[in-house]
Amino acid sequence: MHTEATPTHCPYCALQCGMSLAGGPGGVEVVQRPGFPVNRGALCGKGRTAPAVLSSRVRLTEPLVRSHATGRLEPATWEEAVARVAEGLSRTRGEHGADACGVFGGGGLTNEKAYALGKFARVALGTSQIDYNGRFCMSSAAAAGQRAFGLDRGLPFPLEDIPRTGCVILVGSNLAETMPPALRYLTELKENGGKLIVVDPRRTRTAEQADLHLAPRPGTDLALALGLLHLVVAEGRTDEAFIEERTSGWGEARAGVMAHWPEYVERISGVPVPQLRDAMRMFCDAETAMVLTARGPEQQSKGTDTVGAWINLCLATGNAGRPLSGYGCLTGQGNGQGGREHGQKADQLPGYRKLTDPAARAHVARVWGVDPDSLPGPGRSAYELLDALGGDIKALLLMGSNPVVSAPRAAHVEERLRSLDFLAVADVVLSETARLADVVLPVTQWAEETGTVTNLEGRVLLRRRALSAPAGVRSDLDVLHGLAAHLGHEKGFPTDPEEVFDELRRASAGGAADYSGISYARLREGDGEGVFWPCPGDEVADAGADVGAGAAGVVHPGTPRLFLDRFATEDGRARFVPVVHRDAGEEPDAEYPVLLTTGRVLAQYQSGAQTRRVDELNSAAPGPFVELHPRLAARLEVGEGEPVSVVSRRGRAVAPARITSAIRADTVFMPFHWPGEGRANSLTNPALDPVSRMPEFKVCAVRLERAQLT
Repeated sequence: MHTEATPTHCPYCALQCGMSLAGGPGGVEVVQRPGFPVNRGALCGKGRTAPAVLSSRVRLTEPLVRSHATGRLEPATWEEAVARVAEGLSRTRGEHGADACGVFGGGGLTNEKAYALGKFARVALGTSQIDYNGRFCMSSAAAAGQRAFGLDRGLPFPLEDIPRTGCVILVGSNLAETMPPALRYLTELKENGGKLIVVDPRRTRTAEQADLHLAPRPGTDLALALGLLHLVVAEGRTDEAFIEERTSGWGEARAGVMAHWPEYVERISGVPVPQLRDAMRMFCDAETAMVLTARGPEQQSKGTDTVGAWINLCLATGNAGRPLSGYGCLTGQGNGQGGREHGQKADQLPGYRKLTDPAARAHVARVWGVDPDSLPGPGRSAYELLDALGGDIKALLLMGSNPVVSAPRAAHVEERLRSLDFLAVADVVLSETARLADVVLPVTQWAEETGTVTNLEGRVLLRRRALSAPAGVRSDLDVLHGLAAHLGHEKGFPTDPEEVFDELRRASAGGAADYSGISYARLREGDGEGVFWPCPGDEVADAGADVGAGAAGVVHPGTPRLFLDRFATEDGRARFVPVVHRDAGEEPDAEYPVLLTTGRVLAQYQSGAQTRRVDELNSAAPGPFVELHPRLAARLEVGEGEPVSVVSRRGRAVAPARITSAIRADTVFMPFHWPGEGRANSLTNPALDPVSRMPEFKVCAVRLERAQLT
């Protein structure tokens, strides 16, 4: 017999699939929620088993403080733990200045937590040194979207539009394993007569669904996009009326494209010219078309330009700013979109306001009740912040992230974390990073708290509290409230998420990501489908006023589809950005002749800190592996399941071989969910994109050796 089910959302990826939670004989159970439009009741194994991590058997239930006597983490009271964190931050700030304190957040934090964390860093600590692991997610796509459209939202249209378009180019995404409920949109696309082109160096389960699979050499997506656009121009398939009426900068962009003739692109990418021509014609023959990118082209040291080249392809063919067409990014993390919109990112204030904009600083400072001049300027990006630990940054407060596993050049990042004078971690489990901390604070999970998240469509959703947290566990908002009070800020850091959200609405009002017309009351109404931002309301300074209604009391409906009338640039035109191909940060050579690319598997999620604690998921994906082509395996004399050592200039990882012809012969693949000797990010290159500061996770040079598992 189940108790009444509470509607909520999955805690994992950016689909934020709708589900309900109910109490049953075996504890908390997931109940399907077929009315929610994104997943229509479907859930992957991670979502279905999410309640397993709520168990006290696998999660933190009391604060831990490192003993000065034994050096071990030992149980402590909340009062002792919070005081220890506040003392560590205060001492560091007093001895070395505010910027010696760093703050590192997570793309899984709710909008309320992300907002409060950014405010805490800039107001309570006065530090500029804040960023978050979402920098490793879609920052290149965000930067390219800002340059071209004047606005960054993962998808400028709802997922429901995808099956109704004529052709989709899916670049560097394996939806079948990373977002399984979304695969139905591609299936429906094909059922409706649309075409699917998948770009991936591996023939993944998603690529198997494609009408055309292009398998470029890792790191050459930029050349591939430029080659397709070259063919569009050469065959007279550009939409000159759209270019003239709704864009600027085509002349300069076109000149760069013409240097990327098909045979040159084939030499760079390995994609045969006939396939390039087939892809171009498939895309141009469709009445409407879309390009969707994910981490493949984005996690490169040229990720912003690469995404920009795919956007240029859309603009040149008139596939942007029109119904059922456009460029979109498939955000990865659960709140990767909202997490950067409201203050965790090094250069941004709430509402997607720029920290360097005096008007933006004045607006947010007014909401916060502080002097605009007191707000610090932009800080370091995520990897640069982690690299500075133990140097300029002496103390770190980390919430909802596990960089010991997830950061590039992970062994170096682990060393930097160990070199800190003080490290505090707030998390739901004792992650590999939390094990290094001086203080570990156990915090509530998705089912134990209410809060909002913003999914990959820009749909703002309300997660509802379904059960009580174990005794000894507090919310992140409680943590920030307590720390702020110790640091002399008794007010300004409420613990009630709805109160925090109402302040966020005022801070975002008038910004690019305007949430002022969205309220908890509105999100609770109807079937909980959420509201798409931007959704402006009356900009009201009064803290108690409702900003849910627009002018003359008219409620704004939200904006499911962007750019249909104009783009978000000053002149309303989309901007072509001229780009040319360049090599990856690290190319193969005699010493390191093979390319490594990394990614996810179906049963695990991100650093695996939570999913590795679920028996069913571990049975399906028990550990790391090295995927390699039979020809490469034969040269190494390695058989299926035998250990392989993968070595880069940054480290070594060892894992069993998985031999398959579904990968290029010059490339190996490793999933990045595991710590220890199979840690893929021991190998990856922190070369940064000059615009987005995204590390180059997706391509680095390695050599392979036979090995022994320890």
